[in-house]
Amino acid sequence: MKKFGEVLRSGDWKNEKHVPVINAPAEVMADEVFTVTVEIGTGEPHPNTTEHHIRWIKLFFQPEQGFTYELADFQFTAHGESVKGANEGPAYTESKASVDVKLNTSGTLMALSYCNIHGLWENAVEIKVS
Repeated sequence: MKKFGEVLRSGDWKNEKHVPVINAPAEVMADEVFTVTVEIGTGEPHPNTTEHHIRWIKLFFQPEQGFTYELADFQFTAHGESVKGANEGPAYTESKASVDVKLNTSGTLMALSYCNIHGLWENAVEIKVS
């Protein structure tokens, strides 16, 4: 039986269009609100078609000690689908989202993304709380 750690893919987001890019300050003040933006395709654009798209991104926080917390779940549900056919629809959602966060301890921001063709991708950044 496989575990998540065996199927998650990662890479350098500057060269790999599937890796979620986490944009957040490296250091924040305890209990002060800051914005985290997660996006796919910063360095290399990811397709956004009916046939090939990013379906969702999840953002987590892993404190230095203790359990992991899910911070946000972003769903991207319009990729040009239409009764006229693939990529004929009037709406597309781009795989980029932001959330305001407040932390009181240092840890790691972790993101997962799901490509409907290439599976699960991960990335993480450390964040210091002072």
